[in-house]
Amino acid sequence: MSHFFVEPAKDGTFVVIEGNRRLAAVKLLVDASLRQKVKATKLPKIDKARAADLATLPVIVTTRKDSWRYLGFKHVNGPAMWGSYSKAQYIAHVHNDYGVSLEDIALQIGDYNSTILRMYRGLMIVEQAEQAEVFTRSDIAKNKFYFNYIYTGIDYPGIVEFLGLRARGTTARKPVPPAKIKNLGDLLVWLYGRESTDTASLIRSQNPDLKTLDSVLLTDAGVKALRDGLPLSVAHDISQGDERIFRQALQHAKQALQKAHGTLTTGFSAGDTDMLTLAGDVESLAHDLVDAMATKKARDRRGAKRPGR
Repeated sequence: MSHFFVEPAKDGTFVVIEGNRRLAAVKLLVDASLRQKVKATKLPKIDKARAADLATLPVIVTTRKDSWRYLGFKHVNGPAMWGSYSKAQYIAHVHNDYGVSLEDIALQIGDYNSTILRMYRGLMIVEQAEQAEVFTRSDIAKNKFYFNYIYTGIDYPGIVEFLGLRARGTTARKPVPPAKIKNLGDLLVWLYGRESTDTASLIRSQNPDLKTLDSVLLTDAGVKALRDGLPLSVAHDISQGDERIFRQALQHAKQALQKAHGTLTTGFSAGDTDMLTLAGDVESLAHDLVDAMATKKARDRRGAKRPGR
């Protein structure tokens, strides 16, 4: 059995700081009454000789501060990894309470992608929102707190601007300026929803919804649409502007027609009259659109040539 890490307590006992689950398993194996108490009666039974072997366990006496390097590697980037939120909490504990730089933490666990920094900033942002009482994790609409939404999103330009975040490498305990606290509350509700107000999260999956939300936040019209309670897809269309939507619609129509043309030989037969009718409808719509565009172009030209223009 590998060593337990323990820390001396003031009363002369020791507190286990690494190996609590193994210790719990040992206690259940050697104590039948404890198994009965916690209803763990299906665990295998051991003989007296094996129980005697488990009466003494190997330990390393240390402190939480001195053992952070081992624990950090094991649980942040090693064989017994925690979830991203637990990792961020541990990183913040080591950095804020022990004074270890984030660079040192990253170097210790082999992080070369700034993940440690992003996790730390993400946690500080969530804690700042909770301290400002504009968000609480216990009131989210989702069953799980997807911490990666926020710590990934804070590198996106729309979210950076919306929250007024400083340069990427800063490690402030309160990264969001006071003037942007309302925005912070809105963003976290859009990311996670709010159960108390029956508000659903806008993020069904991180990809592509998180990037879509980011692009919406780059425009005032998009932000207003979200605050008016419109769906993310509608807010995205509004944020794009009619000119861009029109251009994209034409491009998509062209691509769809090219695809249809490429599958004509095997995809269409003489008996498919409904498809021929559908193609005719497409042709009519295309002709009407071209005529309308030509008419608008001529009208705009006449208007531009009027005296005083």
